[in-house]
Amino acid sequence: MLMRNGCRSKVSVAIIDCQDVVHAGVRAWLADAWPPVDVIGSFLSVEEFMSVYPTATPCVDVVTFGLASYGDCPRFDALRRLCLAGHRVVVFSYPHNYEIILASLDAGAVSYVAKSESGDHLLEAIYAARSETPYVAPRMAEALLNDKTSGRPRLSNREREVLLAWCQLENKDLVAERLYIERSTVRTHLQRARAKYAAVGRTAPTKAALIARAIQDGILSVDEL
Repeated sequence: MLMRNGCRSKVSVAIIDCQDVVHAGVRAWLADAWPPVDVIGSFLSVEEFMSVYPTATPCVDVVTFGLASYGDCPRFDALRRLCLAGHRVVVFSYPHNYEIILASLDAGAVSYVAKSESGDHLLEAIYAARSETPYVAPRMAEALLNDKTSGRPRLSNREREVLLAWCQLENKDLVAERLYIERSTVRTHLQRARAKYAAVGRTAPTKAALIARAIQDGILSVDEL
């Protein structure tokens, strides 16, 4: 396991997957992480997890979710419920065609890591889920790059709305108040927008850079600032 930057702090993670072997594998990957990753619980379904943590809580920093662990049809509805409740979700799943990855991001996931990718990618995604800097694993990058874009990421309507409000207001609390959503939801949408820009080679690590991208792509005009 790779050593981590000392400025990162301990992360608490919940695992949702119906396969016990996945729970064991994730725990093994995270066991030697530094800074530490504390697995606060393993759950076999979203319903079981949300019976304990119905809304976002400081006890759970990040949730890893096995999207397709419930049969042949990916449970985007369950993923959406997790995200709407304010949880920061990293999808960690077997199916990794472009459509499933993009649909997962549209449903609210902050990142997508295929189970065929290494545990280091999952760990990077978990650390990044708490930060303003997105982590794009290889399969997620391929999906974003192969989306129907030409240098422009496909932002959802909600991502555009949050991005516009954040460019106009001083902080995320004011954005949350304007849009009647949680601050954590604002943060998630901005993180996903950054991930999509990074995947097409147009990184936006700062607010100023993200404003510049928004103006370039016609999401925001100078008059609206």
